[in-house]
Amino acid sequence: MILLQINSTQNYGSTGKIAEQIGVIAIENGFDTYMVHGPRCVNPSVLKSICAETCLGEKVHGIETRLFDAHGLGSGYSTHKLIRKIREIKPDIIHLHNIHGYYINYPELFSFLKEYKVPIVWTLHDCWPFTGHCSYFDLIGCDKWKTECNHCPQKGEYPKSYTDFSRRNFNLKKKAFTGCGNLTIVPVSYWLDRLVKESFLQEYDAKVIHNGIDTSVFSIRDDAWKIREKYNITSKYVVLGVASPFGKRKGFHDFIALSRMLPGEFSIIMVGISHEQKTCLPDNIVGIERTQDVNELSSLYSSVDVFVNLTYEDNFPTTNLEALACGTPVITYNTGGSPESLDVATGIVVEKGNLTDVCEAVKKVCESGKASYAEACRKRAVQFFNNKDRFMEYIGLYNELLAK
Repeated sequence: MILLQINSTQNYGSTGKIAEQIGVIAIENGFDTYMVHGPRCVNPSVLKSICAETCLGEKVHGIETRLFDAHGLGSGYSTHKLIRKIREIKPDIIHLHNIHGYYINYPELFSFLKEYKVPIVWTLHDCWPFTGHCSYFDLIGCDKWKTECNHCPQKGEYPKSYTDFSRRNFNLKKKAFTGCGNLTIVPVSYWLDRLVKESFLQEYDAKVIHNGIDTSVFSIRDDAWKIREKYNITSKYVVLGVASPFGKRKGFHDFIALSRMLPGEFSIIMVGISHEQKTCLPDNIVGIERTQDVNELSSLYSSVDVFVNLTYEDNFPTTNLEALACGTPVITYNTGGSPESLDVATGIVVEKGNLTDVCEAVKKVCESGKASYAEACRKRAVQFFNNKDRFMEYIGLYNELLAK
């Protein structure tokens, strides 16, 4: 059986690593596996790699997006070439992830998929497939996507545009993405599943499959003390935040405010900040730019007392899972599917923007002692979010669809 996946990145970032791990498990279960991706954000992969666009083509697509709000409408010639390549490969199943990212022409791709009669699985990592522009809308409380997008209040957000053609985009997506009789939707959280059922994608069968992580890599580390030594952290309690990029949507300014509210025996580590952000952090925050070293990241999770996720828009963040696997309790805003990773023994959910409650939750967790949470956190991660278990659900879904 031949599996072909399509994602904007290859083994890079959360979606790229998820697609890679699914591909590896597919290979272990007898599939010949290909990975179609964009030209940027590419890491070495064990999958057969197909770059769908040139660097120049990606830049042109980006310019068209900026000027004409035409994200996903460029890369026409490259998508035609890709479709010819797919016909040559003759995959038995096609698995879509993020098809946004300046590398695919989605009307051309879906015109082909509707005609190419094999099972299509589409994992939704965000809300872009059913909006006229944005990937998330929680921060501004917009619900135009339920009927018809127009006068987009987020045209300046990814995929950034100087013009507003959100009504056109909404209707183009609705026309392209509906009526594909061989498509199954996979939201990665129950929160997103509920949104899908309110969108024009509601016609499709949907199966929630939570993201997973490698719990052998993300584990409780004995050398965690080295992290505090490396960054010269002497405070009694340490709070960790991880995001990429660490902007307003991920609570950058809330972490700054939280640092001023916590007592003197607390310090904060923020991973994923830019060089510019690093220069303006207060003294009790240690800033670390993005790291691709998963072993160091695992040690960071293990070295702190609590992981805090102040995201305002999210689907099902893997950072929560990584922290749990390292025995670290999680405090998160009640955002998207983020609370779905926790129970009462492994963390605390706080309403978005309520920093007073965040501060109290941090003090409560730290004063209780990390040891009182560690076993439950690790157990929950291994039981529910081990990547091999979660991604084997995709193999089961593939086999079920192929049998039909």
